[in-house]
Amino acid sequence: MAPRKNFLLRMDPRLWADLEAWSQEEMRSVNGQIEYLLQQAVRQRRRRAEDPTAAVGPPPAAGEEAAPPDGG
Repeated sequence: MAPRKNFLLRMDPRLWADLEAWSQEEMRSVNGQIEYLLQQAVRQRRRRAEDPTAAVGPPPAAGEEAAPPDGG
């Protein structure tokens, strides 16, 4: 595995509090939660680039599968 990239991230304290609470619910560190969310966003973007007709909407909640583009 390649070494991880370290960087400083500044954010609004309210956003931090929300991420901290969310990460505790998901049993992750805040860093792990941020990395997970970024990975999901990148995957979604790649899928959209591969299939521009794919449904655009919010990502599915944890534990849920995305609905097919035809809504079925």
